[in-house]
Amino acid sequence: MYHQPVLKNRRTLLERAEKFISDIYFTDCNLRGRLYGDTCPLQSLSSFLTPKRIPFSEAVTQTFQPYTVGDSFGPTWWTCWFKLSLTIPDKWRGKEVHLRWESDGEGMVWKDGEPVQGLTKEGEKTSYILTERFQDGEPHSMTLYVELACNGLFGAGQGSMIAAPDPNRKFSVQKADLVVFNRDVRELLTDFEMLVDIIKLLGEGDQRGFQALFTANEMVNLCDPANPSTFPAARNLAQKFFSQRNGESQHVVHAMGHCHIDSAWLWPYEETIRKCGRSWVTVIRLMEKNPNFIFTCSQAQQFQWVKEWYPGLFSQIQRFVQKGRFIPVGGTWVEMDGNLPSGESMVRQFLEGQNFFKAEFGNYCKEFWLPDTFGYSAQLPQMMQGCGITRFLTQKLSWNLVNTFPHNTFFWEGIDGSRVLTHFPPGNSYEMKGKVEDLVNTVKNNKDKGRANHSAVLFGFGDGGGGPTQLMLDRLERVWDTDGLPKVCMSSPEGLFRALQDDSGLLCTWSGELFLELHNGTYTTQAKIKRGNRQCEVLLHDVEVSSCLAMCQNKTFSYPATKLQEMWRLLLLNQFHDVLPGSCIEMVVDDALVYYKEVESSGTRLLEEACKALVSGGQADACTAVLNTLAWERTEVVSLTEEGTAPPKLALVKVPSVGLAVIQEDVTPSFPVTITTQANGTVHMENGILRAVLDQRGCLVSLSLVNTNREAIADGCLGNQFVVFDDVPLYWDAWDVMDYHFQTRKPVLEVVKPATVMSSGGLRGSVCFSLRVSGHSTITQEVILDAECPYLKFSTQVEWAESHKFLKVEFPVRVRSPNATYEIQFGHLQRPTHRNTSWDWARFEVWGHKWADLSEHGFGVAVLNDCKYGYSCHQNTLTLSLLRAPKAPDVHADMGSHRFTYALMPHMGCFQEANVIQCAYNLNFPLRLMPKAASHQQPWSAFSVSGDGVILETIKQAEAQNNALVVRLYESHGGSASVTLSTRLALREAWHCDLLERPDPKGGVPITSSGIPLDFRPFQVRSLLLHLE
Repeated sequence: MYHQPVLKNRRTLLERAEKFISDIYFTDCNLRGRLYGDTCPLQSLSSFLTPKRIPFSEAVTQTFQPYTVGDSFGPTWWTCWFKLSLTIPDKWRGKEVHLRWESDGEGMVWKDGEPVQGLTKEGEKTSYILTERFQDGEPHSMTLYVELACNGLFGAGQGSMIAAPDPNRKFSVQKADLVVFNRDVRELLTDFEMLVDIIKLLGEGDQRGFQALFTANEMVNLCDPANPSTFPAARNLAQKFFSQRNGESQHVVHAMGHCHIDSAWLWPYEETIRKCGRSWVTVIRLMEKNPNFIFTCSQAQQFQWVKEWYPGLFSQIQRFVQKGRFIPVGGTWVEMDGNLPSGESMVRQFLEGQNFFKAEFGNYCKEFWLPDTFGYSAQLPQMMQGCGITRFLTQKLSWNLVNTFPHNTFFWEGIDGSRVLTHFPPGNSYEMKGKVEDLVNTVKNNKDKGRANHSAVLFGFGDGGGGPTQLMLDRLERVWDTDGLPKVCMSSPEGLFRALQDDSGLLCTWSGELFLELHNGTYTTQAKIKRGNRQCEVLLHDVEVSSCLAMCQNKTFSYPATKLQEMWRLLLLNQFHDVLPGSCIEMVVDDALVYYKEVESSGTRLLEEACKALVSGGQADACTAVLNTLAWERTEVVSLTEEGTAPPKLALVKVPSVGLAVIQEDVTPSFPVTITTQANGTVHMENGILRAVLDQRGCLVSLSLVNTNREAIADGCLGNQFVVFDDVPLYWDAWDVMDYHFQTRKPVLEVVKPATVMSSGGLRGSVCFSLRVSGHSTITQEVILDAECPYLKFSTQVEWAESHKFLKVEFPVRVRSPNATYEIQFGHLQRPTHRNTSWDWARFEVWGHKWADLSEHGFGVAVLNDCKYGYSCHQNTLTLSLLRAPKAPDVHADMGSHRFTYALMPHMGCFQEANVIQCAYNLNFPLRLMPKAASHQQPWSAFSVSGDGVILETIKQAEAQNNALVVRLYESHGGSASVTLSTRLALREAWHCDLLERPDPKGGVPITSSGIPLDFRPFQVRSLLLHLE
């Protein structure tokens, strides 16, 4: 009897199997070449081109012209609609028939007026199944439409993915026909592919890899691509291999379909709407054919878009949500940036998101889902807990440039002590493809071996959408329990986290922020977006506070809840993790700035209406009052004239906590500001609190506290020193600033206009100067010292036209401390000022909010700002990052005029005792002028808090109750506190509530004659539901 020779050469056998399924080599005789059978042309193909994204109902009424495959159309961002008339040949009875469509761009198939499937070559979706088995009863002829967006899955970058879009790119259809699809070939190809990958990934040292090698070789021997009757024998060999089971101790992979869609990035918001439609309708088709398929999906905003644009699809999604297969996750309005939004903005992300999911799908999300954000605030665990979320999933820290994060499954502890169970999929991706590589890497990379035996595999094309494919599902189905690989189960977030929780006894805890050691430039890029975000956060705060006071004081006033929700949702949308960080194309920047203007316009109008309702003026003796929306008394200089008026009319006002007072124009300060110019050109400024000396370049020669004569500026150094750095990262232009930029430091020295006194003192003293950064860019600054003010302000205008430069301002101070302190959401944290370890070094550029402070015992210096987020502090130099100039993905990023204000505040004692936190609020939240107040209007305060450590952050109308308020407070010093919240409003009862405004079931809070007593843990956030009389 003849016996086949036994071959042991691994390379030849492996390459033989690879070539047998190759789509490049030997396709005339290999298996891949048999995937498609007979073809048939379309009966007709016509097209219509439009620059707009129009609905189907409008598109089908247009005039379609004949289209020839191969003809080009465009340009970028246009839409080409195709009308397809087709007839399936009778001879194809019993065959699976596809529409084969290979084109540039992203397509959507429409049938009978509804979207039915996405078509994207980059997302491996190039055919639409017309029938799985053509039968007599089925229609032979039909008309379909294909809506084709003139952009790719990742936009239209010119030369590279993240380059600015090519506005003139042309697109074409390469194939459009009917084809017989050989399903048995596809199944056998999948078997071969999985075996080949097992051979490669398990390697020469693994017995199981060699078993796969010889199985694949025997399958090639058995299989004749031209004879389908040989396929079952080959498939049986594969099934025998795949069905050899694992032991009980094997790692378990929880596979979940996923489709991460950036709400805007290399494409505009409007295109994201269609990306959602294309991706999610394809998911629905897969669910109809795969009863075990489970898909996870985040971002309430995207669900809202689909509900508005594709109501039929949204109804299908709702049905599968009820079946537990299409699973909303995340609980937020968008997948926001994890660093830059304020604490209240983050609360509203959860509030809007969770309320949407509850209203539309009947449930709140149980897990926070943020896989692609550039770092995670140390207050997020508390905010999650406050919204009913105890689990967190991300993977972005696998991108760390310097240090490898030590865990995949662990408890994450916030600065208040709140803990959430956290999982980083060890495959280090949220868009795996169901391949053997994904499974092997999941086990290999797991840093918690022995502590956690379950991991997530999120599969599906992502970032630009696309989502899972049938091939990915088929791959995973092959190896659900195959010896040598981890066990695979189609699972859900609930299934994953329940398994992790049940075996969590040995898990480690990570305390503090999850700092991404990459993308540090996003704290500064697109400064106008950063400014718009901060200003809109402040404006919405003030509108809510003033509207609540007006509602309580004037029964005819109606709280603008609907309009406020619209404004909040626009702001929250712009906090998406590629918009607020500035890592988006110019079209997105333009859209974002328009949204900020909408919020600003509507918010200003609502603020004026609330202020009118608050004051009872209108008489001949009416005068101007001032509204203070912060919860402490403020004494400040205000301008009574329009911005830009010279000289401004000023007044010193004292306004009670969350209240108002009429301006008395004859009030004088206890120590008027004095300005003197010295013979050497330096300018001396003093207000009884601070004494400053400026040189002709506007640099601080000296800044000292008058009472103690304590100097803040380091010996031999200058404060307010502008510096420029070369800023050329390794790849991610808008995202990254690299540590080597420090070696290119260049001080800005050229004076255009030397320091000149603009306001000579009294209530305000100011000095103006101009510097030249280069032949293209200038800095003009007004240094302002107000009466009664403990900080020196720097009102700055920059004309910026640089390329790959980074502008900062430095303050070398006379302080020695191993750590600097930075404000974050509802609190602060410390970061090192030294570079002892690689973890310290990686924090060379960090983020913070309204202030940063460097203190030693008894003395410190704080930098405050009104719209900046990037900082660095090395040894004794506090640095504020001002402007960058990247060229990708927006070639015009940060070009143009910029206005911003920062301040320097030296102080005795620690920053908590010196009220640095309150001063930073004061700089950001202006006192609001209220014209036409009655001159007899008495100072009035609605709320106050005993003690300085607890901040009353928010006053708003309750979501579900018109006659109730929600107030939110947090402990800001980092210590336990007992305070009393006092109010002049008539309260019926008060309840603790969570961040979703659900009352504490333990009962109400006592209201005493002095107010509501409250206890706080360090950095604790507490919300109260106040029912009005």
